[in-house]
Amino acid sequence: MADKKDYYDVLELQKNASADDVKKAYRKLARQYHPDVNKAADAETKFKEVKEAYDVLSDDQQRARYDQFGHQDPNAGFGGGGGGADFGGGFGDIFDMFFGGNGGGRRDPNAPQRGNDLQYTMTIEFKEAVFGKETDITIPRTETCDTCHGNGAKPGTKPETCTTCRGSGQQDVAQNTPFGRIVNRRPCTTCSGRGTIIKERCGTCSGSGQVKKQRKIHVKIPAGVDEGAQLRVTGEGEGGVRGGPSGDLYIVLRVKSHEFFEREGDDIFCEIPLTFTQAALGDEIEIPTLTEKIKLKVPAGTQTGTYFRLKGKGVPKLRGYGQGDQQVKVTIVTPTQLSEDQRELLRDFASKSGESTHEHSKSIFERMKRAILGD
Repeated sequence: MADKKDYYDVLELQKNASADDVKKAYRKLARQYHPDVNKAADAETKFKEVKEAYDVLSDDQQRARYDQFGHQDPNAGFGGGGGGADFGGGFGDIFDMFFGGNGGGRRDPNAPQRGNDLQYTMTIEFKEAVFGKETDITIPRTETCDTCHGNGAKPGTKPETCTTCRGSGQQDVAQNTPFGRIVNRRPCTTCSGRGTIIKERCGTCSGSGQVKKQRKIHVKIPAGVDEGAQLRVTGEGEGGVRGGPSGDLYIVLRVKSHEFFEREGDDIFCEIPLTFTQAALGDEIEIPTLTEKIKLKVPAGTQTGTYFRLKGKGVPKLRGYGQGDQQVKVTIVTPTQLSEDQRELLRDFASKSGESTHEHSKSIFERMKRAILGD
């Protein structure tokens, strides 16, 4: 017994580890050293050590005796046994790890099964996203066959129970290994895991119990949706199998851009050009909104880049009440083609305002150049 490792060390645990800690450690290490996964030369030995440690520490009475006597307990015989590892209840944990089962429990292959969910991408206009819309879409999906009502058999006949697996859909295959006899559960090769045999197949669905159809669905898009929004339409996905419920349809929205408006959350943004005269003297201008045109008073002396807020002229709030705002940015537009009379008026304006004209600024730069070059 002197060469036996401490069970807590084997499972990489402290002595005050909880039962849940023991189970987690066992699952981790059993997965790591299982011979079907780990091909190292010592994997089988380590796997046996882990299993032996788990058998003791997972049992309250054996663990208490081990904590008191260690491997010297004369009445325990830890890890004893004579001819190979006995997986017992522990095999359920291993089966769960590698095959996703629940301790190797059988599933009824003829139980109703929910249909798959579907995803459909829909592109809508900018204003449709703002105000919502109702429309019809057509999607391809799998539905229950109307001819055989989903059982796959020719009308007047019915599926028969598989004689190989007796309707379970699974076969047990025994295998002798160095650490005991293991029974692997696999889908029945005769019925392909269905549990039934169809001798005369339905001519409409070829025995699958399902057919592909084009389905028209009425969709209501709520006001205020935005790019990437996802709508769920319950029960409009793939049809269920053997009487199971249908899956759901998820509609992902793509929103086209607008030539004039931009959107940020529930607010709408737009840009309005102003002439120099409008900005300097002030004006009342017409602003387009999502629903109408309104008058906006621009105060004298407005600077380019100024924002004006039109309260409640934005997007309806998707979850809640009210609407966002419309933010109007003004940009001063500089004229590019001026007559000589207009130029003279601007020079006169600049002179009376104490501003430097282009010609005056040019002469200043010339003087600076001469000063720098020493001319």
